[in-house]
Amino acid sequence: MPVITNIDDLKQIYRRRVPKMFYDYAESGSWSEQTFRENTADFAQLHLKQRVAIDMTGRNLATRMIGQEVAMPVGLAPVGLTGMQHADGEIKAARAAERFGVPFTLSTMSICSIEDVAENTQKPFWFQVYTLKDDDFMQRLFDRAKAAKCSAAMITVDLQMMGQRHKDLKNGLSAPPKLTAKSVANMMTKVQWGLGMLGTKRRFFGNIVGHAKGVTDPSSLSAWTAEAFDQALDWDRIRVFRRMWDGPLIIKGIMDVRDAREALNVGADAIIVSNHGGRQLDGALSAIRALPEIVDAVGERIEVHFDSGIRSGQDVLKALAMGARGTYIGRSFVYGLGAMGEAGVSRALEVIARELDTTMGLCGRRDVHDLDRDVLLIPKGFVGDWA
Repeated sequence: MPVITNIDDLKQIYRRRVPKMFYDYAESGSWSEQTFRENTADFAQLHLKQRVAIDMTGRNLATRMIGQEVAMPVGLAPVGLTGMQHADGEIKAARAAERFGVPFTLSTMSICSIEDVAENTQKPFWFQVYTLKDDDFMQRLFDRAKAAKCSAAMITVDLQMMGQRHKDLKNGLSAPPKLTAKSVANMMTKVQWGLGMLGTKRRFFGNIVGHAKGVTDPSSLSAWTAEAFDQALDWDRIRVFRRMWDGPLIIKGIMDVRDAREALNVGADAIIVSNHGGRQLDGALSAIRALPEIVDAVGERIEVHFDSGIRSGQDVLKALAMGARGTYIGRSFVYGLGAMGEAGVSRALEVIARELDTTMGLCGRRDVHDLDRDVLLIPKGFVGDWA
């Protein structure tokens, strides 16, 4: 087993072990992938201020996200098709997060169902929903999340229509995967992945098939998906969803101050500054560049969290220094899952925590609550008036 010292090490193993269509699903953005690339590249523009001769002992990463105690301000973001990256992937990722003491968020478009994850974990997890047209199905999703004792709901608001992702279209992405000569040839080279998939019954969207009206088997899923997302979504519709769920509510996909204020007005407990990992509007700002303006506008009245582009503990520190009170990793934990299963997700979290802890100390800070923009050298024009 190679020595794993950073997230990229996990990514290299992941690439070798997972079929191309699922690697490409995770490691891609929409259209030209400009925003996908800038989400990570723009972190490098933020330099850190090194401090010396400051007591670095007794460092603390623990905090709270929407009132929940967490070992560090990092959650596992909702990622669709996680159970195609590794057999029973959502269960394995949830277990790793539970053991580490950070939130796991289950996607509506997961392979393992809400009930699957609840039956195989001990502590509450969070559940993410898309904005769908069918009120009955939406209510049943929230009811199932309540029955599973999910401690928070997350509404993703930036997917009323899907950004075009060229790699997914060319690969014929589906769950279970379509068996073409090309895909079969590639899957035959991924022996561990294939054996895992043969050993599980969970190979299609467990929250949809058998639950959504008219979706009785995987073959009827594509037609439902094409019609399900609500292009007429507005903030009044989100208020309807707020009434369906009476627990802590997080709204994910905020990139504009005006939308942040609307989320505050509908009664959200937190918002996530996110551009869907560069998978929706290509050419949008990187999430880290959008974050400070939103924090400055609403950060005193609502928890502002951050997602998109984090590949290290240093990235986490920079997002926290910019004002985020919580962060999320998606691809970073998927790399670990595809590389090594549950142990790989644990390793990804360990890497992030170690990097965050060490960087914080070298910046002369002992507590995540003490991070602010003074630890950063921010280039001119990075934060400003975008008009």
